[in-house]
Amino acid sequence: MQKQIFSIAFAFLVSATTYAQVKETLPPSYRENQSNKMDIYRAEAEKINSLVHTKLDLKFDFQKEQVNGEAWVTAKPHFYDTNTLLLDAKAMLIHEVALVTGGSKKNLKFTNDEFQLKIELDKTYKRNQEYTVYIKYTARPNEVKQEGSSAITDAKGMYFINAHGQDPDKPTQVWTQGETESSSCWFPTIDKPNQKTSQEMYLTVPDKFVSLSNGKLEKQTKNSDGTRTDYWKFDKKHAPYLFFVGIGDYSITKDKWKNIDVDYYVEHEYAPYAKEIFGNTPEMIGFFSELLKYEFPWNKYHQISARDYVSGAMENTTAVIFAEGVQQKPGQLIDENTWEGTIAHELFHHWFGDLVTTESWGNLTVNESLANYSEYLWFEHKFGKDKAEQDRYDDLQGYKMDPANFNKNLARVHYNAREDMFDGVSYNKGGKGVLHMLRGYLGDEAFFAGLSKYLHDYEYGTAEAVQMRLSMESVSGRDLNWFFDQWYFANGHPQMNIAYDYNASSKKVKVTVVQNQTNQLFEFPFAFDVVVDGKATRHHVWIAKKKENSFEFEANKNPEVVIPNADQDILCDITDNKSIEAFAAQYKTAKDEFISRLLAIDAFADAQSTNELALNTLISALNDPYYGIRTHAIYKLDPQYSKVKEKAIPVLKKLAASDPKTLVQSAALNVLNQMEEKDISIFQNGLKSKSFSVQAAAASGLMRLDPTKISELTQLDDEVLKNSPELIAELLPTWIQNNDKTKLPVIAESVALFTFTKYQDPVLGGKLEKGFNWMMAADDLNSTKKAASLYKQVANYLKDNPGAVMVLKQTIQQAISLKNQANIANPSKNLEEQVTVLNGALESIK
Repeated sequence: MQKQIFSIAFAFLVSATTYAQVKETLPPSYRENQSNKMDIYRAEAEKINSLVHTKLDLKFDFQKEQVNGEAWVTAKPHFYDTNTLLLDAKAMLIHEVALVTGGSKKNLKFTNDEFQLKIELDKTYKRNQEYTVYIKYTARPNEVKQEGSSAITDAKGMYFINAHGQDPDKPTQVWTQGETESSSCWFPTIDKPNQKTSQEMYLTVPDKFVSLSNGKLEKQTKNSDGTRTDYWKFDKKHAPYLFFVGIGDYSITKDKWKNIDVDYYVEHEYAPYAKEIFGNTPEMIGFFSELLKYEFPWNKYHQISARDYVSGAMENTTAVIFAEGVQQKPGQLIDENTWEGTIAHELFHHWFGDLVTTESWGNLTVNESLANYSEYLWFEHKFGKDKAEQDRYDDLQGYKMDPANFNKNLARVHYNAREDMFDGVSYNKGGKGVLHMLRGYLGDEAFFAGLSKYLHDYEYGTAEAVQMRLSMESVSGRDLNWFFDQWYFANGHPQMNIAYDYNASSKKVKVTVVQNQTNQLFEFPFAFDVVVDGKATRHHVWIAKKKENSFEFEANKNPEVVIPNADQDILCDITDNKSIEAFAAQYKTAKDEFISRLLAIDAFADAQSTNELALNTLISALNDPYYGIRTHAIYKLDPQYSKVKEKAIPVLKKLAASDPKTLVQSAALNVLNQMEEKDISIFQNGLKSKSFSVQAAAASGLMRLDPTKISELTQLDDEVLKNSPELIAELLPTWIQNNDKTKLPVIAESVALFTFTKYQDPVLGGKLEKGFNWMMAADDLNSTKKAASLYKQVANYLKDNPGAVMVLKQTIQQAISLKNQANIANPSKNLEEQVTVLNGALESIK
């Protein structure tokens, strides 16, 4: 309170000009000089200068893993007069700074440190008075000192992959990752999301490589030294974190949407499958353009894969980058394209994030929540509501899994570091929770018209959650402060106990809803289905912002079941203690609600060993019309109980042999393995499948029943093995006996599975440990580097699970010990380097 009073008094004591001058003397980080970072008010970055245009000329030094760059930065004072330009330029060597006027240059005074370049301009510039500064520099990304997050595991901006060509199994590549503020690791800029600039870029690369950047490739010029200069031009404005460079030996598969080029950059091995992986993109562009009533706003849309990428994917404007896992083979794609949702997500960002950008990281929801929800929209359109609801349910479980998420606002101005915004709240809760509820409340027509208005009103600019509310209110005519106050600017979600009581005299069922969460009370529309004689009657009510709400619904007899949250729109946790008979009625009635059926199956699973109805209904769910329910029901079977096995095995054998979905076939085979099914023909037949997941499950069964059949498994693709710890455990003794080092990369790429398995299943983990020890005792630098890279990724993923992180650290320490022992027995520089690599991975784990 005293701070507020002081601020008000101070405002009266100084004029606006004087206050601006006083504020100008404060260091850029003055807001952050506090011991507790959570106390810092994370404001939108102040605009002293505004970017106008950025021109770059980049030459890549693969030996030093550096960039020799020239930058022409055109800017102007945003409002107040200024005689300085402060640019972010992390770990750069600055060789020259000059003012460019026409064809002449005038040297300018400057200072720079590890983070920023401060330039003294030749005079004081007034608002809207443009100037261009030339900077000659060397970018040294490996010298950058800033940390990544669990979502973006590194933050040095530019990455040289296998730059010296020493790894024969890995291509040489260069790629960039700008979000959050890492573009300033490879070119000087004002690296804030509320800046917008057009760009042009000259990239001089080895002639054998292709390049990719934002905008259009205008020209290519071959040079006499075996290089080529590609000129990329991007006329429209976007944020600096969306700048992109990609270089490497790629195959380019061309596609089109209307007159727009849609190209797919993949490694040559995957070129035949590029359209299977990315081929729905043109349809996605058309679908989103029509849905939003805003046609795709850019002049191209290209997608590229990258080795050792530090995140999942990134929405660089017109040049989206994906981790190498996006490259899939037909044996994987036949199950499903596991990157389909991510492809939709990054495309949707080209409206929400690239066209209209969050003004600050605290409002990341206007980027990531929308992109997250686009996955639901695409699945609903292309594959049906059940698929979309399954995806939404999984995402919301991910949000709920981390207890820390419950206490975080969706839009927030207090956080430890900007990277912390990339979490299950900004993504999962904000998208498939909050936006889905808003859509349900407003209706489709108003919801999508509101999104369209938001895009048209703020195109090529920035916005925050308030602007989203105003757009929705303007279209719908409804006040939405109540909605945004509790879902955007507060935290948590309703946790409710629901009780039911039927009065035979009044022929009414009374439903009592009690909110138990401790942070706040919520209000929201809610639906109940009252099921009588197999017919559901839906009742819509309003849950008021109070501890207890009660409602009465007419029912001419005691309902078989009352289904709360009947349309499953509301993000909440419900305890209603229904009987198995009620859940059986729920499963039968809720034919159009995936989540209601799923919750019923979970109840059956808990009671399958003691309740005949639960087991029978669980068995019937193995034939549910939707494959996601069939798969869920299969994995809920308890393989330890004889009665479960007796009823389930005949159904599972039929599903394994003939279900139209290979994911159901593999699930059936996996559970048949757990049930120790002895019919070897089922597994031999599975080996003939085109699906890698079916092959893996079948191979495990075959090895279990007859280890002499190992010769039949020699042709299995490595991709079959990487994702099957059970199969690896079965095959390891033979690999070790034969000293088959060709399998070391498979084990290396399975270290994440090994860590999880060791933590969750000590028996299987013990079997896998033999292979892990064998790999670590081997003198193989490439597999060690792969393992170390994956250790870092696993560590970030597990950061909120101290027990699992401890297991991971112990695993790495064991690896270091094994390498040291191998080096003592047979000294080599190769083994010494492997120890250094592993120590680096260990030190990176906080």
